[in-house]
Amino acid sequence: MSATQAVEAVFRIESARIIAGVARIVRDVAIAEEIAQDALVAALEQWPESGVPDKPGAWLMATAKHRAIDLVRRKETYARKLAEVGRSLEDVPPPAEPAAPDDIDDDLLRLIFTACHPVLATEARIALTLRLMGGLTTQEIARAFLASEPAVAQRIVRAKRALAKADVPFEVPYGADREVRLASVLEVIYLIFNEGYSATAGDDLVRPALCEDALRLARVLAALMPEEPEVHGLAALLEFQASRISARTGPDGEPVLLADQNRSKWNRMLIRRGALAMQHAGSGPYSVQAAIAGCHAEAVRYEDTDWATIATLYGRLVELVPSPVVELNRAVAVSMAEGPEAALPLVDALAAEPALRAYHLLPSVRGDLLERLGRREEARAEFERAASLTRNARERALLLGRAARA
Repeated sequence: MSATQAVEAVFRIESARIIAGVARIVRDVAIAEEIAQDALVAALEQWPESGVPDKPGAWLMATAKHRAIDLVRRKETYARKLAEVGRSLEDVPPPAEPAAPDDIDDDLLRLIFTACHPVLATEARIALTLRLMGGLTTQEIARAFLASEPAVAQRIVRAKRALAKADVPFEVPYGADREVRLASVLEVIYLIFNEGYSATAGDDLVRPALCEDALRLARVLAALMPEEPEVHGLAALLEFQASRISARTGPDGEPVLLADQNRSKWNRMLIRRGALAMQHAGSGPYSVQAAIAGCHAEAVRYEDTDWATIATLYGRLVELVPSPVVELNRAVAVSMAEGPEAALPLVDALAAEPALRAYHLLPSVRGDLLERLGRREEARAEFERAASLTRNARERALLLGRAARA
C-alpha cells in the first residue's frame, strides 16, 4: 500500500473521531471538518516523504488539534474564545504528542447528536451523518441516494449553516431533550440502512455499502451508549437484517423472496451478533422489530418460521408505533399464521389509507393473498398495479413476473 493509499484508508476510518475531537475545540462542525481536511492534506504532503507514522490516526488527530488551537489563538477575540472553550481547551493534549483515540468517545457521541439534530430536515440529517460519521464523500452520498452531487453538496452546506444559525450546542443532551434527539439519531441510522436494504428507486434492489455504513454507525452508537436499550434494539435489528443481504438477490441481481432464499447464505456471525445485542435490548419499537427479525433468523427452514409469535409481535408494534405500514406487515404475518382468508379483511381495511395510496406493497400483498385463495384474475390485476407503483426496476420485474404466472 502506498503512502497516499494509507492516508486515504486511515482518514476514512478516523475522520469521524478527528472531526469530533476538533469540534470540541472550535465548537463548529463546519470549521472542524475543514480543519480535518487540512490535516488530511498535510498527511498527503508529508507521509510520502517521511513514511507512514507508527500511529497514523493519532498523527492526524494531533495535527488537526494543533491547527484548531492555532485557529482559536489567532482570533482577535482570543480571550473570549478561550473563556468559552474553558476546560475543554485545557484538556486538549499537547499537539506534538499523539492523541489517545479512546479518550474521545464522548466527542463522537456529541458529533452524531449534532449531525442528527431535529432542526435539520431528514434528508439533511442523513447526508450530514454519512459525511461526518460515515466518512463518505459528497459523490458517494449522491450515488447512494440517486441524487445529483451539487444537490447533495448544497444540502450539506445548508445543514452546517442551519446548525450554526440555530447555535446548536456540541453536546449530548439530557432528559426529555435527549430522548427526542436519540430518537432522531436512531431514525437516521435506520433510514440509511433501509435505503441500502431495499432501494426505493434505481436498478439495484440492494446497496450493501449503505447497509454496512448504517450497521457500523449502529455498532458505534451501541458501544457509546451501553445503557440505552433501544440503541441495542436497533443494533440487533440491523445485525439480523444484514445477515440476509447476500441471499436477497439472485446471480443477476433479481429479488429473491424470503420463502425462496437459500438460508445457507445467511451470515451466521451477524445473527449471533444480533442475538447478543438482543440481550441488552428493551421493549421499544426497534427492540420489537429486532425480535421479529430474530424469529426469522432462528428458522432453519421457511416452514419452521414461528408466524404466530411474529403476528403477536406485530400487534405489539402496532400499539407502540401505529401506522398503516405496520398494520400491513401484521396482516402478512396473520396470513401465514392463520391463512389468507383471515388476513384479507385486514388488508382491505387499509385500502382507503391515504398514506398507502401509492405504496406498491399494499397491492402486492393483496395480490399474494388473492393468489393463495385461488382468485387469480384479481391477483394478476393487483400485481400489475403494484408494478406500476414501484420505482425500483428489480421489484417491477418481479411483480410483473408474478402477474404473468398468476
